[in-house]
Formats: sequence, C-alpha cells, structure tokens
Amino acid sequence: MNGREGLPFVRRVPARSFRQGPRIDSRRVLAVLIDNLDGAVFRCAIDADWTMLFVSEGCRRLTGYGPEDFVGSRNASLQRLTLPADRQRVRDGIMAALAAGTRYQVEYRIVCRDGIEKWVLERGTAVRDEFGEQVLEGFIEDITDRVAALRRLAEAEARYRGLFENSATGIFQSTPEGHYLAVNAALAGMYGYPSPEALIADLRDIGNRLYVQPGRRQEFERLIREHEQVSHFESEVYRRDGSTLWIAETAHAVRAPDGALLYYQGTVEDISERRRYRERLEYQASHDLLTGLPNRNALGERLARALAHARREGGEVALAFVDLDNFKVINDSLGHAAGDRLLMAIAGRLNAALRAHDTVARYGGDEFVLILHHVGSVAALEAILERVAQEVARPVHVDGHELLVTCSIGVALAPEDGEDLETLLRHADTAMYSAKSSGRAASAFFNTTLNAGAMRRLQLESALRHAIERGEIEVHFQPKVDRRGEVLSFEALARWTSSEFGPVSPAVFIPIAEDTGLIEAITEHVLGVACREAAGWGRARPTRLAVAVNLSPRLFRSGRLASRIAAVLAEAGLPAACLEVELTEGLLMDTGIDAVGQLQALKGLGLRLAVDDFGTGYSSLAYLSRFPLDILKIDQAFVASIVPGSNSAILVRAIASLGRELGLTVVAEGVETPQQWDFLREAGCDEFQGYHFARPMPAAAAREWLERADYEGVQAVT
Repeated sequence: MNGREGLPFVRRVPARSFRQGPRIDSRRVLAVLIDNLDGAVFRCAIDADWTMLFVSEGCRRLTGYGPEDFVGSRNASLQRLTLPADRQRVRDGIMAALAAGTRYQVEYRIVCRDGIEKWVLERGTAVRDEFGEQVLEGFIEDITDRVAALRRLAEAEARYRGLFENSATGIFQSTPEGHYLAVNAALAGMYGYPSPEALIADLRDIGNRLYVQPGRRQEFERLIREHEQVSHFESEVYRRDGSTLWIAETAHAVRAPDGALLYYQGTVEDISERRRYRERLEYQASHDLLTGLPNRNALGERLARALAHARREGGEVALAFVDLDNFKVINDSLGHAAGDRLLMAIAGRLNAALRAHDTVARYGGDEFVLILHHVGSVAALEAILERVAQEVARPVHVDGHELLVTCSIGVALAPEDGEDLETLLRHADTAMYSAKSSGRAASAFFNTTLNAGAMRRLQLESALRHAIERGEIEVHFQPKVDRRGEVLSFEALARWTSSEFGPVSPAVFIPIAEDTGLIEAITEHVLGVACREAAGWGRARPTRLAVAVNLSPRLFRSGRLASRIAAVLAEAGLPAACLEVELTEGLLMDTGIDAVGQLQALKGLGLRLAVDDFGTGYSSLAYLSRFPLDILKIDQAFVASIVPGSNSAILVRAIASLGRELGLTVVAEGVETPQQWDFLREAGCDEFQGYHFARPMPAAAAREWLERADYEGVQAVT
C-alpha cells in the first residue's frame, strides 16, 4: 500500500481526472471551513494574556470581537474575556495538561463585547510553531444552552429528590418482579421500617409479603397492563411488626423508548383513619344508634342473605313485625329517657331469644323486625315467636319503676307471602295490626282473609300520606263562647274527606297520623290555614277573635317550634295574642322534651297556652304551677256524664275552682244541652264549646255563622 492509499476518507480518482478538471485550492477550502465553524479556531501564545496569534472569523459570532480585535491588538484577549472568577482555574487546567503532555479541555465563562455572559468549551493542545516556539492551538465553542439545560436538569433532580425524600406521602419505584427499587422515608415509616434501605432490603416479595388479601399485587399489575395506571387502589397491608393498615396506591408504568416495562412508580397514602371513619358512617347508616341493632336500611341485605341461605338449605324465611304494646303510655308518663332504656333492654332480650344466624332489627320507634330462617312445621316457628313474646313480657326495671310491656307480632312467610322486602314488611305489618285488634299480646300470620280492620288501617295510612297534597285535609272551626254566649274564639279542627274512603273520623285518622309521623305535616297545615282565616275575622269585626290549634308533641322534638309558629303568624298577619295553642298532659310530663323552655318561648311570642282534655291523662298538679299555662280545658267525658251530685259534677266543680285559684281560664268542652251549659256556668267555668252552640264548620260556613251570630246572637243560630 502506498502513502496515498493509506489516507482515510480519500477516494482514488483516475489520473486523467486531475488533468481534465480544475485544480482544487486546498488553502481556500480550509479557510472557508474554518471560518464557517460554529466556534473559533485559534493559535495563541502561552503567556499572561494568552495573546492571539491567529483566530478564525467564528470569534466574531462567538464574542462580538473580530480577528482584527484579537491579533496584533490589545483590544481583546482570552485572558481579558474570561470571567475573573474563572481565570485561575482555566490557567491551572491548561498548564497541568501541558506538563503532562496531554490535550486539555476546560469549560469557563466569557464576557462578550455586548456584555452578555456565555459559557464556552475550549479544547486544545500545545504544538511547536514554524519558529519552534511552543504555542496553543485549539477550538472554542458556545455551550451556554447546554450548561443551562444541565443546570435546569440538576435543579429539577434536586427538587425531585427533595420532594421524594421529604414528602409526607409514601413514594416508590418497584419492579414487575415485586422488588422495591426506591422508596422514600415516608413510605418506610408507614410500613414500620427505620429507613428506606431497611425496607428495600427486607421486603423483597411485595405480592406475597405486603398485601393481606392474596392476589392484590396481581390485580394491581392487571389494572396497569390495561390502563397504564391505577388510581386510589385500596388494600390492607402488613407493617413490619405484623399489624395492618389500609393504603391507597396511585401508580403508573415507566417504559423504555422501545416500550419495554422498566418499573412501576407511584405514591402510597395511609387511609386507615379515613377507612375507619367510612366504616363508622356505614355502620351508623345500617345500625340503630340507640340499641346497636341493624336498622331498616340493613334489612334488604339481611333478607337477601336469608333467602339465599333458604334456597341452599331448604325451608322458608319468616319476617316478623314486633310492636311493643302500651309503649307510648310509658314514654309519655316517664319520659323519653326511660323509654330509651326500655327499648335497649327489649333489644337485648330479642337478640338473646333468637339464633345467631337470625336477624333482629329496630325498624323505628317501638317497632322491631325479625328475619328467621325456618325449617320445619309452623308449630316450631310459633314456639320461637312465643319465646320472643315471653322474653319481652318479663318485667323491666327502669329508674326505680317495674315496667311491664307486651308485644304484638305479625308474620309474613317467604316466598308464599312475597319475596321482596317491601311486600313482606307490608304483609307482616298488616298481620301485626290484626294481632293488636285481637287484644294485643298476640301474634298473627298474614293471609288474604286477615282482619278487615287491619287491612283498612293499612289502606288508610297509604291514603293519608297523600291527603294533604291532594287537598283532602280541610280545617273546620267550632266556636267557643263566654258565660253570656258571646263568641270569643274558634277551635281549628282537622277533617279528612278521602277521595277513596269518603269522610274519615278524626278518631280514626289522628292516631294513624301520630303513629306514622304524618301528624307534623297535618298540624302545620291546620296551623297555617287557621291563622290566615283568623286574620280575616279581625278585618271583618271591631274586636278580634282568637283561634285555638292543637299541637302534636312531635312538633316539640325539633326545639324550633317557637320560630316556626312566629313565621306562620308573620306570614298570616295575625297578632300572637289571637292564637291559642292546645297541648296534651303527656307532653307536659315528658322529661325527654324541654317543655318549660319551649313553652316560655311560645309565651314570649305573646300567644296563650291551654291544656287540652284535662283530667283524662296522667294529671299532676305540680305541672300546673311549673308551666306558663293560661287555659284548662275540661274533657267532654266529664261534661257528658254530668248529673247533679255525681262524681263528674264534683270533679268539674273542683277543676273549675282549681283553675280560678291558679288564675287560669277554665273551658268546658262537649256542651250539648242547655242544662249542661247552665250547670257549667254555675260551677264556675269561663268558656264553653260544643254542639249546643255549633258543630265544627268549614271556613266559609264559619264566617257565615259568625256574621249571623254577631247580628242575631248565638242563641238564635244554635
């Protein structure tokens, strides 16, 4: 091989090509190449200023100074352009390379002609020039953008490292094989390890050692394969000491440029407290807070479980509706605190009377529901129900009182009486009312020929739920007169004419409304209509008439009764002094209600307070002095049986005398004859109400009656 053939990147060209073509000016080609380089080619002296002996045109683009400024001039030199802070470092680096006889490479900063600071990379070596002097030859290029990028990268890495190491959230990188590549201190502490290194060294099989539930790691990996990420992946995991906690993982796959999976990267949050809070909420949503029993929300799931068990094992499911007899009497007389303690005792007895796989739930108030898996004869099921009834009937001691309660039980069987919860509850409820109608403390099974009264009650309850919205609840008014027969006020009374059943007696629908809670809506409806109507009476006559409205004890439960009544009065434009509120004795004796405070708030509005049906309940003379009362209403049962010298007559005189001594207005209800009116006036009663004066009338009829009574007198229109 000759010398020419050994040169790299040289293509052999036939000799005639050189003869035929023009000769290449290699000096010119070299000069153009050097000047077009993105940087400066240079030769400089090894002196204090690195004096330039040659520099390419690229120096102008790099520094703003041209070759003429560097060569043969003191205007510019590498030493002067180099940032003062970098000069010694640059010189030391170059001189060390010269001493070692090697090439050098050094990065430093220069200040350009326009004052801009740049980073440059200088690479070079020492050579001998034409005169044998040692000089430097090299190349300087602009690396400002690269340095800035590296700096940004370093800053980003520092920030990430700071976040990674100092984050309160656990952060990890793990391999598909189940090893941790990196974890932060938060995750190590969460899992009970003293350091990230300790966790990585110990926990080398994530799938089998971390998760409590088998298969969770596989599910984690499946979700990432399908979606490239997982979000809030909740699992129970083991800590180092064997205890457990709940975590939520959010992670994604990190892949190589060719798509190969490198590792999983994500965060871990300790959600143990949130999980416990959620479980508490779920428990509270499905359990009765007083008794701890499942509530009506849990019945659907419990019934489905029992039905599935019956399909597997055979047999039937019995749903029993248990209602405590006379509970309301105890609740009204001893107060709700005592009633609550009684309910807790009964709940415990029901649980003890049944098997572990049966369900006892509190449906509401004094009602319980039993779900029983029944295999065998009906007699065996009846024996279970009899045991339940006996447990309930045992005496309960509460606050020094020995309480005796019984229960009525209605039973529906699945699948013959229905397979869904709503149907079974409805049928069991119907059977329970059939048991009550037979004398209480009994049980009854649902059938299509059940007691017609129980079926009718259920139908009435359903119709009553829609009565207000259908405009079926009317307000009738019955006048009250004074001793001379002058009209003083009217009592507002609810009347229901059902589109399905026609007129329904208050003695029938009011107890249903009380039992179901519909009495609240009915009372508010009656109150609003009564106040608006009474406001109209005031505009039609010189003296205002009052209107009396019965309030259900249920309205006192919210503690906001006074504000609700004030809003109704304001809307109707009726002065508070024109409203009388009638209350039951049971309400006044209910220790579970802040009766004193709420009655004082009502008195503060300016209205009058009456005790309705006085003498028929659990009368206690003490409450007459404790509460800010204005009116006593003698129950019509006493009035109806008045005969001179009878017990009723004696009681009426005693009540009237008591009322006068306490400064109360005494009202006699149920006055139906002139003789009764005469006796009651003589006995000391102040106001009178009954059929002798007028029956309850619709609003329009009451207005007409009032106009006639004002013109002709009450006696003329009775």
